Amino acid sequence: MSTFQDLGSLLMVRGADEIDHAGGSLYVHLHRVAKRLGSLGASDTLILAGLAHAAYGTDGYPTHLFDWRTERPVLESVIGTDAELIVYRYGACDRETTWRDLAEHRTVTDRFTGTSEELGNAELRDFVDLSIVNELDVLDHDADRADELRAFLRDQIPRWQSLASPAVLTEAHRILQL
Repeated sequence: MSTFQDLGSLLMVRGADEIDHAGGSLYVHLHRVAKRLGSLGASDTLILAGLAHAAYGTDGYPTHLFDWRTERPVLESVIGTDAELIVYRYGACDRETTWRDLAEHRTVTDRFTGTSEELGNAELRDFVDLSIVNELDVLDHDADRADELRAFLRDQIPRWQSLASPAVLTEAHRILQL
C-alpha cells in the first residue's frame, strides 16, 4: 500500500469521513485539496501534507483528528518528517498575526505555543500554496462563506504573489478572476 493510501486509511480510522466540512465531509475536502495540489505540480511531500492539513485543526477550523501535543509522531510515522512539519505549521498558524503581511515578515506565529518561526523560500512556498489551495476549495464548496472568502482572497492573493508557485497563482487568478 502507498503512503497516500496509508494516510487515507488513517484519516478514516480517525473519523474524517464523519466530520462535516464544506462540500461534504472533512475526508472529502482533504482529498480534494491533495488532488488539486497534485494537479498544480506540487511535490509528493506537499500533496501528503495537503491530505493531512487539518490533522491538528486549523485557526479557522478547530476540529482535529490528532492531538498536536502527543500524536505528532503518529502522523510523522506515516507521512514523514517534512510533510508532518508542513501539516503542523499549517494547523498551528495564527492566521491573524501571520497571513496579511507574510511576504514582508516571512514569519509564522504558532497559535499553540505562541512562538514564531521565520521560513525560508521553499517553506514559504509550500505554506502559501497549501493555504491558497485550501481556501480555494472552501470557496468552491461553501456557498454560505463564498462572498466573504472571495473578497478576502482577492485582497490576500496579491500580497502572496512573491511567495506562491506560478501554478497556484494562475489557479487563484483564474478562480477569482484577478
